[in-house]
Amino acid sequence: MNNRVRELRAEHAWSQAELAERLDVSRQTVNAIETGKYDPSLPLAFAIARLFGESIEAIFDPGTRGAR
Repeated sequence: MNNRVRELRAEHAWSQAELAERLDVSRQTVNAIETGKYDPSLPLAFAIARLFGESIEAIFDPGTRGAR
């Protein structure tokens, strides 16, 4: 899944560790989300959206995977 997490984190000048602390997840989880290796759970996606003041749709783009 494509996302803007890295871009939004950079706009706030937060390290991955700082974002992880704010979300109560590991830095490795933030890295995996940013690199597209891990899709966050719905509650985590909502927490990310709330933290950045954006809608989930503005941050996460599922792309065409699974589209018919």
